[in-house]
Amino acid sequence: MKFLLFFILVILQRIGELWIAKRNERWMKERGGKEFGQSHYKYIVLVHSLFFVSLLFEGLWKKTRLSPIWPFLAVLFFIVQVLRIWTIRSLGRFWNTKIIVLPNSRPISKGPYRFMRHPNYIIVITEILLIPLLFQAYWTACIFTILNGLVLFVRIREEERALNMFTNYADEFQQKKRFFPTSSVKS
Repeated sequence: MKFLLFFILVILQRIGELWIAKRNERWMKERGGKEFGQSHYKYIVLVHSLFFVSLLFEGLWKKTRLSPIWPFLAVLFFIVQVLRIWTIRSLGRFWNTKIIVLPNSRPISKGPYRFMRHPNYIIVITEILLIPLLFQAYWTACIFTILNGLVLFVRIREEERALNMFTNYADEFQQKKRFFPTSSVKS
């Protein structure tokens, strides 16, 4: 029961995020935003959709229980959700599940983006590992951590290429690491 309740809450959160992304996509495209990465986006959707199918299947098949270290994992999950909200709010209208760049706009460098280039992807990587571990769905954790890594390898390169083409991304973020916070914050 706990598993299904948690699963439904995460699904509802994702549906809400897709609604925000669609609204932001319309706003950006109305202002001349250009979309990139359409060829790999379907694979990202596939991996994330199959992640939830696998999690549900493994959870129900194994009649999963909470991990023995669930309080620790639950705290981590809560922290990740706070970071997720901070990231989405920091990007504002520029947050999306697709790569959409508004030419000549300034890259967002506030919130967690002051410290690293891709906090959103750190959050996704962490969740894809953390959510299955919370319910001892080890196969889902292993398989989808690898699959997510593969799609993010393509995604991040395409996103940075698009941002470099149409914004001053390279100048703004050259001192920041992709995934690890740096103390060198530009004034």
